Amino acid sequence: METPVPHRFYSIHTHEMVRVAATTPRGTVGDPAANAEAAIALVEKAAASHVDLIVFPELSLSSYAIDDLHMQAAQHKATEAAIARLAAATASLAPVMLVGAAIPRNGRLYNCAVAIARGRILGAVPKTFLPNYREFYEKRWFASGAGITGLEIDLAGQRVPFGTDLIFAASDLPHFVFHAEICEDFWSPTPPSTNGALAGAYICCNLSASPILIGKARDRAMLASAQSSRAICAYVFSASGPGESTTDLAWDGQSLIHENGDLLKESQRFRCEADTIIADIDVARLRIERMRNGTFNDAARLAGDPEYDFRRIIFEHHPDFADVGLRRDLRRFPFVPNTPERLDADCYEAFNIQVEGLMKRMEASRAERLVIGVSGGLDSTHALIVAVKAVDRMKISRDRVLGYTMPGFATSDGTKANAWALMRALGVAGAEVDIRPAAQQMLADLDHPYSRGEPIYDVTFENVQAGLRTDYLFRLANQHCGMVVGTGDLSELALGWCTYGVGDHMSHYGVNAGVPKTLIQYLIRWTIATDFWDIATCAVLEAILATEISPELVPADANGLIQSTQDRIGPYELHDFFLHYTIRQGLPPSKIAFLALHAWGDIEAGRWPQGFPEAARHAYDLSMIRKWLEEFLFRFFTTSQFKRSALPNGPKVSGGGALSPRGDWRAPSDGVATAWLEELRANLP
Repeated sequence: METPVPHRFYSIHTHEMVRVAATTPRGTVGDPAANAEAAIALVEKAAASHVDLIVFPELSLSSYAIDDLHMQAAQHKATEAAIARLAAATASLAPVMLVGAAIPRNGRLYNCAVAIARGRILGAVPKTFLPNYREFYEKRWFASGAGITGLEIDLAGQRVPFGTDLIFAASDLPHFVFHAEICEDFWSPTPPSTNGALAGAYICCNLSASPILIGKARDRAMLASAQSSRAICAYVFSASGPGESTTDLAWDGQSLIHENGDLLKESQRFRCEADTIIADIDVARLRIERMRNGTFNDAARLAGDPEYDFRRIIFEHHPDFADVGLRRDLRRFPFVPNTPERLDADCYEAFNIQVEGLMKRMEASRAERLVIGVSGGLDSTHALIVAVKAVDRMKISRDRVLGYTMPGFATSDGTKANAWALMRALGVAGAEVDIRPAAQQMLADLDHPYSRGEPIYDVTFENVQAGLRTDYLFRLANQHCGMVVGTGDLSELALGWCTYGVGDHMSHYGVNAGVPKTLIQYLIRWTIATDFWDIATCAVLEAILATEISPELVPADANGLIQSTQDRIGPYELHDFFLHYTIRQGLPPSKIAFLALHAWGDIEAGRWPQGFPEAARHAYDLSMIRKWLEEFLFRFFTTSQFKRSALPNGPKVSGGGALSPRGDWRAPSDGVATAWLEELRANLP
């Protein structure tokens, strides 16, 4: 019985990903034959891990620190034989490799990166910048590749392209395009990989020797991160390690894989044995980011459009579109870092962005007070503590913050008690406006069935309450020379989960509009952990964090169950995941579903943010992801843009995106979700 072929949805190649490896072999000084055998073993292991591209260190076939032995004819012949051996031995293996070798040509010796794919030598790229200072003397042995373009060379029995004008591209995997530079090249003010990226390479590779000194590992990481960010590319860096000559220098074998500034993988340094790191590069992310970033195109134009100057060397990669898993750390909560140090730093910035924005708006509007509806839920709680910190910094008394509880037909005793406890603990001015009499009158004026005693809890019933609350807040602001602070968050705006116009959609300043629901929870936790508040305030905040998310507009059912937002529209943790990859990266829905499955499919996989309660940890299978992604797409693209087109002002907080029509997101209010829904349905199993 034949084994069924997995659906292409499960393959990284379907989603424009490339699996790359940076490897540090255990070298043998000056012995190309031994180094070729070591390389073959590493390529075989990489093939077993379904690697598409493997990057070796600089001069990996001969060793780097052999000094004048680089000029020996026997060394040159042994190196060429090693290249031939490496090509022949890996002809049946999928990984494309970049190996370092010293290659003679036309009476000169060049320090080269040699690209080999399935036995074919694709080309040799000579090093441009040769260090000749401090411990480096490369100009003693090597010629620079600067200006070497359009040439060929006979190498290991093959006629191959030679020059600094090469980028390599798979004919059957359009997103697999890479460029090579060598060590000093990326320490220069003008790294060759910049033009390689501008010419169309998505993966830039650095074959490095790079002896280790105190602090140098930080410098390498900084440069690799910066280059990947500046050139909107992946940057794969491999440095020499064990087995390299330590006559006068030492080597740590640092390997790094970055993508658009983000570190995907790094090696353990100072290992005694060979080491390989592997990560999946999301080329679609890079491709879309380049399209979004007009400066990238401007830079290409100012550089004379390098794509016309480069030779694109085509090779066949023969992808089988198998399910090979995903070798890439994915955050379940894209807006929430999952390392303690990053979480603290991001929360500090997010909270202070909100405070700064509110301070300026209060000053500019000459408002004497801040007016907030306090429900005892997450969003209004966060808006209130931001307002408190804003007046504290402005050296204004906290009683200039006016907090109002506004009980409706379904307000619970618990949330109301939490709202009052929080206002008292913070020392703001608190009051209550019971909207039920006015709501009852309005429903009667509308001849709504509820006014006649019928349990009809439709959208009119809900929005009468939401609208009255906002109407009262605006009139209270008029009365007290104040401004209404909005409480709605980014996640609600994405889903249209707010009452348009005279409702929670509107305020004088939407302080939470750039903050997703999943981050708001952590911002509140962060203020608790950083000793912003006294013990009483912290206790109330903890109680609010433990409360079910609910608009509290519909009375509890016969079993006492309250209205649950997430039961109706789906889990915010999934919606925030979908939101990030939709507005920040513009990925197709099937790709978002693929990422969501790997991020959320296994409750035990990956890291959870610090302090995330075990009882609140969930896993979602593909059917559930599909269900809520369809809900998200319909809401986001069809039903809710008209609300976002009329948003009040509010600060952008996260690089993950915002939805202001004056900022990150411009879209027609009468658009439809058809293209996104059809793409999802066509490409999921």
